[in-house]
Parts: sequence; C-alpha cells; structure tokens
Amino acid sequence: MAENRSTDTLPQKKQFTTRASGDQYRLPPWLFQHQELIHDLESADLIDQKTLTNMLNHIHFMDGYVFAHLRHLKHKDSILVKVRPEPCLGKDLVCRWSSDETSSDLNPENYQFLNIIIDDGSSMILVPAVLQEIDGDGVTVQLPSASYVVGQRQARRYPCHEVVVDLIQGGFQAQGELLDFSPLGFRIKIDPQSSDSLHWFNSDALVTIHLRHGQKIFFSGLCRCIREQGGLADKEIVAAPVDEKITRFKRKRMRNPRQHLAPSPTLIFNHPLLKKTVQLDIADISTSGFSVYEKPDQGVLLQGMIIPELIIDFAGAVRMKCSAQVIYRSEKKGKGIHCGLSILDMDINTYSRLTHILTSALDPHARFASEIDMEALWEFFFKTGFVYPTKYRLVQSHRESFKKTYKKIYQESPEIEKHFTYQKNGIIYGHISMLRAYERAWMIHHHAARIMDNRRAGFTVLKQIIHYLNDMHRLPSAKMDYVMSYFRPEKNFPDRVFGSFARALNNPRGCSMDLFSYLPYTGLSLGMKLPEGWSLRESSKLDLWDLKRFYSHYSGGLLLDAFGLTQEDSGGESLEELYSRLGFLRNRTTYSLTHKDDLNAVLIVNRSNLGINLSELLNCITVLVTNPEDLPWNVLSTAIAQLTSVYNMERVPVLFYPSNYVEAENVPYEKQYQLWILNVRYGNEYMEYVQKRFRISYK
Repeated sequence: MAENRSTDTLPQKKQFTTRASGDQYRLPPWLFQHQELIHDLESADLIDQKTLTNMLNHIHFMDGYVFAHLRHLKHKDSILVKVRPEPCLGKDLVCRWSSDETSSDLNPENYQFLNIIIDDGSSMILVPAVLQEIDGDGVTVQLPSASYVVGQRQARRYPCHEVVVDLIQGGFQAQGELLDFSPLGFRIKIDPQSSDSLHWFNSDALVTIHLRHGQKIFFSGLCRCIREQGGLADKEIVAAPVDEKITRFKRKRMRNPRQHLAPSPTLIFNHPLLKKTVQLDIADISTSGFSVYEKPDQGVLLQGMIIPELIIDFAGAVRMKCSAQVIYRSEKKGKGIHCGLSILDMDINTYSRLTHILTSALDPHARFASEIDMEALWEFFFKTGFVYPTKYRLVQSHRESFKKTYKKIYQESPEIEKHFTYQKNGIIYGHISMLRAYERAWMIHHHAARIMDNRRAGFTVLKQIIHYLNDMHRLPSAKMDYVMSYFRPEKNFPDRVFGSFARALNNPRGCSMDLFSYLPYTGLSLGMKLPEGWSLRESSKLDLWDLKRFYSHYSGGLLLDAFGLTQEDSGGESLEELYSRLGFLRNRTTYSLTHKDDLNAVLIVNRSNLGINLSELLNCITVLVTNPEDLPWNVLSTAIAQLTSVYNMERVPVLFYPSNYVEAENVPYEKQYQLWILNVRYGNEYMEYVQKRFRISYK
C-alpha cells in the first residue's frame, strides 16, 4: 500500500486525492482481493463495445462511477480507485478521479493501470482497456472490442449512503455505516472510533444489527457474520439475517383470505436503504398484508426490513398509504422469489377503504362504510322492528336532530364510525355498525336483518364485521383493545352470537358479560339536596381504586378497562377532541357518591350526540353501586337528579349495576341489558367459535 507523500514529490503533476472530514487523510480505498476472477476469463460471458458504451453513458447520465484497477509498481498490490466517466462517443474513454474519493495521496507514476472495472450490483464487468494517458486529472483509455462479465452474484448488491449501523453482541457495541446490501445480506464498514471494541467481537457468534437513519430504524435482527476483512482501523463485515421468517404478530389459526385481484394493485415506496423509488406488482392481498414476486438476481426486499411509508395503488384510481415489514422471502420455482409483507399500521379510513375493496371482491352485495340512501336506511330500521315503539318514544321528539346526525355519519364516513350493509338494488337486507365509544373500546350496535333470497343477511354482516376486526385491532392508529356490545338477555340471536362465547370461554379477562337494569329517569327528584353526610363529587384516583376492588371481586370482567377507568392518559388526541374535530359530541365524567368519605357508588355521565346510539346508551348515566346494602334509593335518586341537567332529554336513560340493586330497592325498571366485552387478543378464538357453531365460512 502506498505511503503518504507530500506535494513536493510531484511538482509537475496534480495528485488525485481529497481531504476527509476533520482534515484527516484516509487510507486508500478497497484493495482488490478477487484476483481469481481475472484468471478465469475463459468461461466468462462477453459484452460487445456498443453495449459497454451505452452502459458507460448511462453511468455518466446518472452521475455514477466506475473503478480504475491499479497495481503498485513496487509492492505489487492492487487497488480500486473510484473514477467518473465522461461521455463516451467512440472508442476513447476519459475518466476523472472522483471528487468524493477519500484516498490518501496517490502518485500516478507509482501505479500501473490494469483495467476498468464496472460493478453493476449483479456482477463485475472487467474492461481490458488500453491505457492512453494517466495523470493527476484522470485516466484516458481505449475501449476493447469485448469485455468480460465475471463474478456473477446470486443476488444483486446495491450501494447505500447515510445508513447508520449499530452492532450489539453481549456487552460489545460498535457503530458503522452500510456500504451495500443485497436481499441476502449487507456489508458494513466499522467506524474507526469503535475499533477498540472489536477486540471483543466474536465473528462466530450471532450479532444483533440495527440499520437506521437518525432515530428511525429500518431493520433490527439477529445476523450471522459471513466474512470480515481489514484490520481494526478499516474493518469491514459482511452479515446476513438468520431468521427464516419473522413472526411479527401472534400466530392466528383463522386468517382473512388473501385475494388475487385483477388488475393487480401496485406497491410503490421509497426504499429506505437505496433512497430511490421502487415499484412492484402485488400478487395477493388481504387486510393483514400482501405479497410480491422478485427476480432472484434483482431483489430489493431484505427480510426484516421496515418500510415506513408505502403506497398501494389500485390502477391509479385509489392510492392507500401504510407502513409495512418484509416478513419472509422464499423461492417459488418458475415464479421467482416470493416476498411477504405485513401491514404494520395504516389510518382507519384507509383500512376501511381496503376492506371495502376486498369485501366487494368476495361478494358484490356486501358493502362496507359506503354511502347509503338514508331513506332506505330508515325504512329498513322500522320495517325490521329495530326501531320498536318504546325506542321510538325515546327519540321521536328529536327526530330531525337524529336525521342530521345519521346523515353526517353515513355519508361522510368519519373515522369514529364504521358500518356494514348487505344490499341489492339499493334495498338493504342486513346492517351492523360500530362506533369508537371509549378511548380504547369500540361498540358494535344497530344489528338488524331481513331475509334476502333465503340468505342469512344477519350472519353475513356479522361475518363482515368479524373480518374487519380480525386485523383492525393490530393497527396502533385504530386504538382498539376492546370490542363491546349491549343486548337484551331475552333476545335469542345476540345471546347465541355473543353470550354463548363468553360462557364457553369462561374467562372474564378474555370476554365478560355484566347485567344492567335500565330505567329512563324522569327527574322526579330535581331540586332535592343530599342528606347530611352524603356528597357527590368528581371521582379521585382513590375512588377509582376502591371501585376496581369492588368490581374485581364482584365480576372480574373488562368493564372498567373498556370504559378507560383503569388507564392513564396516553397523550395525543383524546376521544373528546377527535369527536369535536369531526363535528360530534362525546365526553365522559365520573362522579363519586360518598357517605362520610366511604364510597357507595360511582356515576358515569356519558354524553354524545342524540341518537348516535338509538338506545342512547352512550348518552346516559351509568351507575355502579359499590355498597348496595348502605345506599338508600332516595339518596341515589337525588344524586342522579343533580347530574341530569346536562342532558337535553325529557327522559334520561340510566343503567344500574349490579342489576339486582333496583330489585332489592323495589325500584321498577323498564328492561335489562347485558354488556358484552371482548378483549381483542381473544378475537381469533371468537372467530373459531362462531365458525364452528354457526358454520360461517370466512373464505
């Protein structure tokens, strides 16, 4: 390797060198260590001069570079020096020393020119050019009639820039930069400042590698060291991931079907390592992910790589953004490399559009979150008996307000509500919807159906919502930990669909049911004051802790978790702020009824737009009685009356829990509701149960 020389050595000629950051010279670049390739030219493929010229002009057009292969006259070692080709119009080629070449002082007179070498990522092209001139500006050569394609790689290698690498192995940690990568592995240049730590690096053991730009990680995984070269100051490592397949989420026995759409969608993204746009045709797609095929020698998808933002393009008409991760690569004979990508996150409206496309492809009568003829919807609700006389009595005086609310929900499709219908020629035969009711809980409601050509439309829309929830809960932006539904215990269909699963699972932390008594409060106790010693105030953390003790003993279910009474504020946009931004009302305030500082009941004041739930179960007072033996009805009734003024209703719905409190106090109630809550981590068990019990196919 050449020694550093002062500029006095060559008074007549420039030296081809640049200074690195900090005014420090670096050692010459890559030593050429593949001499065997040059000695094996007889079996190499050939490219003619015309093809080579076009290749060189393309490199010039893209501001690329090639390498001058030089040999030191004294030491006989070979190096590769980066050079920039000028436009090539004939046999002569002029190459300038690259301005970003970070070599030490190299005297052209000390080197013999051997070849021009082009690395196109897939192979190395050796150009046995004839030297015309070499000096401090560059090298001029005459191109041969044929050049050699040698060292063809199993997978193409791509150069990288500005990708930081962290290597962690036991107590050892080092940093470097990513020089290049292929789908099979990557080459890393270790930062010289980490060289002392390399004494502890064991190349035979696995190492955890992070690839990142700033604080954004694109890859993190266990890797095997394939090869290392250089000393402590210029160490390079070639590593490859060891995982055959990444299990990003809990394995499911029931999965939403993957579909082959025609025309096939296109995947478009800015490659996080290459920093350039990539387009790939999607082979199949579902709500959880998709797959593509790559040519074995032109792959760009590294297993485990995270793509922060990509676009799923449907024939240029619909474009959907999401983030994804490459979870597997496997060779399919005759097709290429099959790559699977899992969707990590997408906003809920985008997920809804994807669901709508895939649902319609399975069944043209199935509609999801699509615009609905409002007259047809109201006709459906009344004809199916979903809006029965006593329910209509609750809403009839505010019917115009209800119409406006539903028009806004069903025609603007905000992210707080999703609905599913089964319809033919504009006539609705099945309907179900869900609403984000609490910070981390969605409520299924408005489930109704009628017969269509002997098809069970009720089960069809239920299947649609199960499909939707199966993958939706994995998306961080969905903010879904729980799914809930109120239903009347005497109603056979919801009890079979929801209640029977809770009883079969027999795990209230997976799926719970709590029975409430329902009473429309008419305000007879308005203006009355609580007796001495009793107080009603906003709940403290200690009150909620007492409530949790009571509920855990009495039920052990999910009610407090779903209502958000056991969670701290996670930051970001609150549910109340989200509803307000969309032009809706939603808030929840919790009050404690105490006697001499002892907690007797917690009253949850839920407020929403009138009719957003037709039974007003999100626009009601929920009373959780923690000390029923010592809470007289007249005291509780007075406390309720003090909270009803915030409602613009003649009859304020009130739910009582435990349900037997009103019976013990001889309070006449109108009906009862079961509150069914599912922890979405048990969603796959629920899908299996429904499939087996009701013979619903998810294909």
